[in-house]
Amino acid sequence: MLSTLAGICFLMAAVSNVHAQKIELGGGIGGFNYRGDISPTFRFRFFRPGGSLFFRYNPSQALSLRAEAAFGLTGADDQHSKDPFQQARNMSFKSRILEASAVAEYNFLNYQDRRFAVNWSPYVFGGMGLAKFNVTPQTAAYKTSTLVMPYGVGIKYQIRKPWNIGLEYGTRKTFTDYLDNLGGEPVNTDKLQQGDPSLKDNYYYVRLSVSYTFYKIVCP
Repeated sequence: MLSTLAGICFLMAAVSNVHAQKIELGGGIGGFNYRGDISPTFRFRFFRPGGSLFFRYNPSQALSLRAEAAFGLTGADDQHSKDPFQQARNMSFKSRILEASAVAEYNFLNYQDRRFAVNWSPYVFGGMGLAKFNVTPQTAAYKTSTLVMPYGVGIKYQIRKPWNIGLEYGTRKTFTDYLDNLGGEPVNTDKLQQGDPSLKDNYYYVRLSVSYTFYKIVCP
């Protein structure tokens, strides 16, 4: 009986080890930023903290697939603008964002996580996701979730088996105009409190990450 169990365990480990080094678990910490009616251009001062957990599967040297859950804060304030209209409007907002996404990464240098191989690579990524936001203040009953399209660039480096580090910058294209509580549909007749319907809200996520690559399965 013991020999049978040992044989099954050995077989499972042998099969799993073929795929184990293709699997990574990791986490990241960084910052969220926002672009919309209150911040029409990228403003470094509006960075807010954020973090994420991710699962990465590497089916080949050039391709990686990643599922990620991220949480962060965004916010902006008209008082920091040089635009007289924004100064007169004098609006601000804060929002919490919870995001789930799935993306594909293309590694330019055929990244390999083993000794004496190319163990670093710049990459580009793109995919789809869903974001839920909780904006303060919320002056109307609008939908507080949206599809997002994450895309961006990054670089990954294996510092020492089985640990990897990475730096990534990504944009989230959204399909909502209410991330900042200033939607395209007017909520009242005050023009100062109406958003630009031609400008959808987007947000950004910059993070440093650490991941662990699984190389083997230990049998009892």
